[in-house]
Amino acid sequence: MTRAYPHVIRSNLPRRLDRLPWSSWHTRVAVALGVAWILDGLEVTLVGSVGGVLERGDTLGLSAAQIGWSGSLYIAGAVLGALGFGWLADRLGRRKLFLVTLVIYTVGSLATAFSPGFLMFALCRFVTGLGIGGEYAAINSAIDELIPARVRGRVNLAINGSFWLGAALGAGLSLLVLDPRVFGPVWGWRAAFLAGAAMAVAILLVRRHVPESPRWLIAHGRLGEAERIVSAVEAEVERRHGKLPPVTGEMPVAGRAASLAMVARVLLHRYRRRSAVGLALMVAQAFFYNAIFFTYSLVLTRFHHVPEGRVGLYVFPFALANVLGPLLLGPLFDRIGRRRMMAFTYTSAGLGLALSGWAFVQEWLDARSQAWCWSAVFFLASAAASSAYLTVSEVFPLEMRAMAIAIFYAVGTGLGGFAGPALFGELIGTGSPAAVAAGYAAAASLMMLAGIGALRLGVDAERRSLEEIAPPLGAEADVPPR
Repeated sequence: MTRAYPHVIRSNLPRRLDRLPWSSWHTRVAVALGVAWILDGLEVTLVGSVGGVLERGDTLGLSAAQIGWSGSLYIAGAVLGALGFGWLADRLGRRKLFLVTLVIYTVGSLATAFSPGFLMFALCRFVTGLGIGGEYAAINSAIDELIPARVRGRVNLAINGSFWLGAALGAGLSLLVLDPRVFGPVWGWRAAFLAGAAMAVAILLVRRHVPESPRWLIAHGRLGEAERIVSAVEAEVERRHGKLPPVTGEMPVAGRAASLAMVARVLLHRYRRRSAVGLALMVAQAFFYNAIFFTYSLVLTRFHHVPEGRVGLYVFPFALANVLGPLLLGPLFDRIGRRRMMAFTYTSAGLGLALSGWAFVQEWLDARSQAWCWSAVFFLASAAASSAYLTVSEVFPLEMRAMAIAIFYAVGTGLGGFAGPALFGELIGTGSPAAVAAGYAAAASLMMLAGIGALRLGVDAERRSLEEIAPPLGAEADVPPR
């Protein structure tokens, strides 16, 4: 490793990481880090599945609007957590932060189980969101920096799609604990959040074996440590797959530390087109998902008269479709390309939601057909939403990657995710199918516009190294701005 010119460090380590075949080491990293989305899916689904139960007088006695607002406060916590911990992840390291944020999540989920009323419940949801938001920034950075370039798209989408494994787990857990033969509604919802906290403790024990990102170590002058990590991974891979091909030549990896002013300059000037695309993708998917899923149980109980304890049954096909979307469509993001696949998934998901909203207001759907319609729509939407996180994590320089993820998550989720649950809670509270369908139409329009923007202005990042897509700060002249 050598310094090529002021502020920029060159190394062959990124090429060595990108040329590795997929191995058990990559699988362990993907599982250990991907559980962040499983936990998020668990939390969101628990609130969605027990939302009807929380309206009962013998539980917390919440109104539909209060359930919607608790969802919005969870999102607000995630926004603040992403910004604060994203800033720290670029300075203190990916590994430290994805351990700290998991502890915060655990505390928030544990405290939720002991909430006596709306204020405590809402505060605990906010704290839980802080942990989850911090996870997004630290973990998306680590995933992209550890996974080979040729499969980065499909792996990133699959990991982000694991949110819905958590959703299925939350649905099954709610069915179990709300069953009168187990805990019943009064105590079952508390047991569900206790189980989430216990799961997080187990994950913490697994995650502590994931190493720091060698790319981040290079950026902070810890070149020997980065070399040792990559050499150890290569040795493990060679024991299973044989001798690896040699790598020749170095490339610029890291430059100067990114101040807030520099982050703003990169986002608003040098990569303003990338910023516009990332913002549109994040806002659209956040409003689309959070508006609908945080109030999923309310639609089923209010309009389709599904018993509160059986809401979880309707989450299973929905969750399955959301898991399969990124898994089956993810490889196409590496083969066909980012821009084309984002355009296809965003626009088709938006069109599907608009059509299902029209059928809903015409009263052509019952609870079962409503669930199947949404499952088909979100098969596409899940891949679309996952690609938004992929986009904002791979198109900006290493020195500000976690902060860039945090900013786009915070702004996109703040605009789309925070407003969505509260708005739809109010719309559902009116009892008018037409009002709810109007909300669906707004979400569908945002998705289609974002898809068109991605096609026209997006980056062809498939199968390219992170350093080629976005060179280090100080070496930007090597690549023309976009």
